[in-house]
Amino acid sequence: MKSFDRIVLALLTLGIAAGVSGQELTGTLKKIKDTGTITIGYRDASIPFSYLDDSQKPIGYSMDLCYKIVDAVKAQLKLPDLKVALQPVTSATRIPLIANGTVDMECGSTTNNLERQQQVSFVVTTFVTANRLMSKAKNKIVNLEDLKGKTLVSTSGTSNLKQVTELNGTKNLGINIVAASDHPAAFQMVESDRAAAFAMDDILLYSLVAQSKNPADYYISTVQLSTEPYGIIVRKGDPDFKKVADGAITAVMKSGEINKIYAKWFLSPIPPKNGNLNVPMSDALKKVVANPTDSGDPASYK
Repeated sequence: MKSFDRIVLALLTLGIAAGVSGQELTGTLKKIKDTGTITIGYRDASIPFSYLDDSQKPIGYSMDLCYKIVDAVKAQLKLPDLKVALQPVTSATRIPLIANGTVDMECGSTTNNLERQQQVSFVVTTFVTANRLMSKAKNKIVNLEDLKGKTLVSTSGTSNLKQVTELNGTKNLGINIVAASDHPAAFQMVESDRAAAFAMDDILLYSLVAQSKNPADYYISTVQLSTEPYGIIVRKGDPDFKKVADGAITAVMKSGEINKIYAKWFLSPIPPKNGNLNVPMSDALKKVVANPTDSGDPASYK
């Protein structure tokens, strides 16, 4: 990082600390101060956002960003030796574990939408993707209408599953929709022809295809079903902790460090197979980097 960028990052971090200094600690910050530990929820197979490497260590784009929040919390609470506890979560458990206090922030690939904002809060958006369909190239499923009378899989607890279920009902498509426990399990259903297509965020589909035995065997639709902004989730009604988290991610964006982190995970070879997703930063994400937002309205990203 250039010296100027370091100065900008330091000033922003100091500004975060000054904003809540002198106040009595409450909520998550008090919990962290009292226990000397911050708990991160991670996903084990959301490549390249949050997943396990060969040594079973959680790594990824979202994990790198969450550690920036950890650094900001250390500075805010003056706890240089703050411990980090790592808690695995799934699509189905991530929100409940945040809400009940087991996990302090979830670092994965979670869509920020208005419905979820009723249960949890989101740090400023860190990625923007879209819900699409993946199928065998020989079948080339373009849209939901192509799936009439066929089986569609998505991952349990995701906004993708909810959306295709609702569309199936309103359009009376007669699609047999099934829920898989995680993304790899859903991919395997298409791979083994137990499902005709897999509905999921396109960046996760690109990752799964890139890691597969024969990437050319698969097709990802150009038609998108929705826009999906990703955010790190924290507890609702805890403005002090959210302010620190927002400030940390905003500092990474304003300093330009986000470009280095993005390139590491989307434009470079990544573990475990050293595949390169080669996905340039989208215009929608560039817009967020220039003007950070935690909006759950998809229209904010167009």
